[in-house]
Amino acid sequence: MTDGGKPHGWLVLDKPRGLGSTQAVGAVKRNLREGGYAKTKVGHGGTLDPLAEGVLPIALGEATKLSGRMLDADKVYEFTIQFGEETDTLDTEGEVVARSDRRPPRAAIAAICEHFTGEIDQVPPKYSALKVDGKRAYDLARAGQEVELETRRVTIHSLEMLGGGPAMRVDSTFATTLGRPDPYDPQAPLELADSVTLIAKVSKGTYIRSLARDIAHALGTVGHVTYLRRTKAGPFLEEQAISLDNLNEIGKGAPLQDHLLSLEAGLDGIPALALDQNSAQAARQGRVVSDLPHPDGLYFAKLEDTPVALVELDGGMMKVVRGFNF
Repeated sequence: MTDGGKPHGWLVLDKPRGLGSTQAVGAVKRNLREGGYAKTKVGHGGTLDPLAEGVLPIALGEATKLSGRMLDADKVYEFTIQFGEETDTLDTEGEVVARSDRRPPRAAIAAICEHFTGEIDQVPPKYSALKVDGKRAYDLARAGQEVELETRRVTIHSLEMLGGGPAMRVDSTFATTLGRPDPYDPQAPLELADSVTLIAKVSKGTYIRSLARDIAHALGTVGHVTYLRRTKAGPFLEEQAISLDNLNEIGKGAPLQDHLLSLEAGLDGIPALALDQNSAQAARQGRVVSDLPHPDGLYFAKLEDTPVALVELDGGMMKVVRGFNF
């Protein structure tokens, strides 16, 4: 939506590999400025590493007040683990720090997914944006300093194998039957994987590079991420994402509304609450509204079609969590 010519809502960018999240925000600002929206507030809803690609929600105008909620949202990633080498960055950018000739059977990879589903403890990569004594971990690591990050608890809601690179086949009469096409035939060849592609739905704070490292270790080998794509961030899907070319067309005069999603698109699953003129005015002034006949919980309060606030209802009492300025 627009208010006085100013856009409010979400642009979902399909961030390409090699572009940082801050650079992506800069590209949005530049195109908005060139397209006639010079004073629009812009923010992003969840950082993506430069080597990662995919869904990057960009908040415009009043939607920037919801960016924090997007940071807390679940994400879905598709990623490929290349077995045999671990790098210091846990991706293709770093130096190799460990090697292994061991390649895991495909069925072992599928089986290990269950072990990494649910709440798990994870040590973030030393090349991450987390702060250690006030400094970014990746800055300390690049300076050659030893970086020790604390274990954190994250949740892997689901993890499944999609496929991988070309398989190798080896004959072994004494190896485990795990991974054989016919588990009853001890002579059947094991199918070993050089790489594998997985899809994971994860909670906030999950590092896919760390997950890949730990999966490789659990399989008795080492590995690193060679491909990483975010396919979902909160309610936003890759099908809604626009390319940099689409974004650049906005800068050349293409209609922004063709790609702009509503402010409430970032509030998927939160019910709307219709306010009258008096209760809307009270909410805008930060006053408590009482005697509302609705169940407790979070609501998106509106006056007709105009967003008013994100509110919390408790015992019929409405308190403003985040007000919108329309």
